[in-house]
Amino acid sequence: MQPSITESPFGQLPDGRAVTQYTLTNANGMIVKILDLGGIITEIHVPDRDGHVTDVVCSFDDVAAYLGESHYFGALIGRYGNRIANASFTLDGTQYQLDVNNGANHLHGGGDGFHRRLWAAESFNTPKSAGLILTYLSADGEQGYPGNLETTVIYELRADNELRIAFHAITDRATPVNLTNHAYFNMAGGGDILGHELTIHADRYTPIDAVQIPLGDLPPVAGTPFDFQTPHAIGARIDADDEQIRNGFGYDHNFVLAKKTEGALELAARVREPASGRVLEVWTQEPGVQFYSGNFLGDSVKGKGRIYGHRSAFCLEPQHFPDSPNRPAYPSTILRPGEEYTTVMAYKFTTE
Repeated sequence: MQPSITESPFGQLPDGRAVTQYTLTNANGMIVKILDLGGIITEIHVPDRDGHVTDVVCSFDDVAAYLGESHYFGALIGRYGNRIANASFTLDGTQYQLDVNNGANHLHGGGDGFHRRLWAAESFNTPKSAGLILTYLSADGEQGYPGNLETTVIYELRADNELRIAFHAITDRATPVNLTNHAYFNMAGGGDILGHELTIHADRYTPIDAVQIPLGDLPPVAGTPFDFQTPHAIGARIDADDEQIRNGFGYDHNFVLAKKTEGALELAARVREPASGRVLEVWTQEPGVQFYSGNFLGDSVKGKGRIYGHRSAFCLEPQHFPDSPNRPAYPSTILRPGEEYTTVMAYKFTTE
């Protein structure tokens, strides 16, 4: 079977614009479905060790749910993944006020960020992959950000069951950029994720305050509930008597990756679901990855005939560090005219 991509209607936005769902299939029968609304991954079907195929991501049934309290299910995040303190930053002597959508702070590009924008879409095929090219022009001042940001995101489903996501952006004014994908995974296809075994190739992390803003230091994970340098069940220490666990209501922290080569595409994290044998690897060029254990999901979050309860899914979001525009010591996220923002991440699926 050759790689293929097809399209089908997924409803309409309130202004009447049509939303389209694209279905990517590879030669192994792996299926990925993506919307042009927010670049949202709605389905990923992968086999277990016995060949039984299950959808392993959380999503909703209609456009209205994605325009509501969507928890950013499956979406592209921009212009800035994670939080910016007090929804403001100063750049080149000018202070910018961003959309306030997370207490007093700015989260994931604002309430009307990239996750709620309709992207222009173009499909493609190669002999070994099927893909979708999404483009969007974020206008100067959108959600408070300076500069017109031209953004391209390419989803590519490859023959080896890898879903690669490549990001590119240019700007006409200096602006922060920190793009990622916010897929929620449950490798069993249901239940909680506490028995999933997680490895994160990070020897440090960014502690947070009670509203999930970094404190600024980068302490070692060794000797803490945040040490996933060797595999541990997600639930093994998730309720530990630890201030950082309390601040995150579980895990909701950026991990500082132990990169062998700065900017290289390297393995950041690996998750194994013991019962099914499904394995997810997350690869990135970014310096960090946010691990979120679904702490704010609950019985009111429903989609695809399921209830997405407390800790029923996890996220591993490749990124630069939270609040970097206000933290000169962190790796810079500022993109300037004449420069190009490029980064690649990948979800790889196997079994064992």
